[in-house]
Parts: sequence; structure tokens; C-alpha cells
Amino acid sequence: MNDSKNPSAVRSKAEICQALLRLMEKHPYEEITVKQIALEAKLVRKTFYRNFDSKEDVLEAIFDSLVNEYKNHLIMLKDTLPIEMIFEFCIQRRQLLLLFDKNNMMYRIQQKLNDALPEKHEELKALGLVPQELFGELDPSYLIPMNIGSVWNVICRWVHTGMKDDPKKITAELTEFIIRMGVFAQKMKAAYQEKAQA
Repeated sequence: MNDSKNPSAVRSKAEICQALLRLMEKHPYEEITVKQIALEAKLVRKTFYRNFDSKEDVLEAIFDSLVNEYKNHLIMLKDTLPIEMIFEFCIQRRQLLLLFDKNNMMYRIQQKLNDALPEKHEELKALGLVPQELFGELDPSYLIPMNIGSVWNVICRWVHTGMKDDPKKITAELTEFIIRMGVFAQKMKAAYQEKAQA
């Protein structure tokens, strides 16, 4: 992808991305061609290739933009629970997420987040937005992907069912389950320590 900040190039890139999304509403992604995207964007193919190498390159740009928005949205964590913020973010991008689900692409958001969020974690930590007691001495390199995987699997399920279920109810159930898991983990730890001392 051409990273030019020239206003004309930025506008062309945006038009190409929007054209691909419009086409994905009518056709499976695999069937869409660069020629169709250029026609839909009302641009010549030369302009397409000046900005992108392929339709996959366009799709990557769309995912990158979504993940960048998500990362910036995380700054608002001070005022809300993380899961509430994630649902709010997804509701605002409902049409896009439903389109990705229709094309079996939700997993690609999770892949992008796995790459992007460890770095964002360090930024949020520096801003004091990650409570010290949450990670403490624990290594976040495995905990962050675990968190992303569990939360985004929930989001993928919710999107796949049409985003109809109430996010507040889902959040309440997840919170209760996490509390129960904590109690269960404490019992397991105590049983393990007893066995080790016997």
C-alpha cells in the first residue's frame, strides 16, 4: 500500500476502501475483482494500483483502520468497564462487523489485535490506565492474547447472532462467570498446595 499523505491519494484510498465494502454487501469477497473495485470507486485501475497492490491490500487497510480506531478508543477506559467499551465500539461499527461476519472474516480482527495490543498495553500502562494489581509481576505476553481471545470470541459469537442480545446482560453474565472462576481457581490452588504439603 502507498502510504502517501497527499490529500488526493488519501481521498482515493478512502474511496477504494468504501468501494470494496459496498461490493462486499452484494458479492462474496472472493468473487470481487480489482476492476470491479475501480469501477465502483469511479477511478481508473492505474489510480487503484498507485494506492494499493491488490484487493487484499485494500482489505488489510480496512482492518488496520478499524484496529487503530479500537486502540484509540481504549483511552476511554477510565470512564467504563473494558467489556462495556468494547461493546459500545462494536455497536458503533455494527454494519462493518456484520459485513465481516457475512464474509467469515471476524477472526482477522482478532489476529490484528494480537499484533497491535501488546504495544498499546505499554502505552496505557504509562498513562496509568492499567491497574498495577491487574498484572503485577505476571508476564503480559500470554495474558494479553488470552484476554483478546476470550473477549473477541464473545464478540464474534454476538456479531454472528446478529448483535441482538443485550450487551448489558452479556456483560453481567461474563462478570459473574469471572468471579466464579476466581473462586474456583482459589479452591484449586488450595487443594494443590495441600496435596504438595502432604
